[in-house]
Amino acid sequence: MSVSQFVPAAAAEIFDLLATPKMHAVIDGSGSVRAELNGPARLSLGAKFGMSMRLGVPYRITNTVVEFDEGRRIGWRHFGGHVWRYLLEPVEGGTLVTEQFDYSTNRANWFLRAINAIATNEVSMRNTLLNLAKHFS
Repeated sequence: MSVSQFVPAAAAEIFDLLATPKMHAVIDGSGSVRAELNGPARLSLGAKFGMSMRLGVPYRITNTVVEFDEGRRIGWRHFGGHVWRYLLEPVEGGTLVTEQFDYSTNRANWFLRAINAIATNEVSMRNTLLNLAKHFS
């Protein structure tokens, strides 16, 4: 699943925000990301970072960065196996940001379907990208 949004900022600025876990709650469009728990100040390939989350009930999740191309692409996954990815493409006046929820490698697609995550994630992703655009406006 992919959604895209024009963001009026340079790809490097956007990438810096995405690579900073403590900023994830600022742009989260799902309402589930609460705060960074632990991890590096800035992400890199293989970095692990923990987040405080709430989806009905509070929980904690540890993610691992599995894709990292400075200024262009960053993605992470947790124990479920699916990947959250951001692709940045410079365009005139800013950057086209694409957020992807890749559940093709998920270990429990039945669970994602049971909690309606696949359908609700598209709305959350659109909200996240709108929040990202507003952050740089």
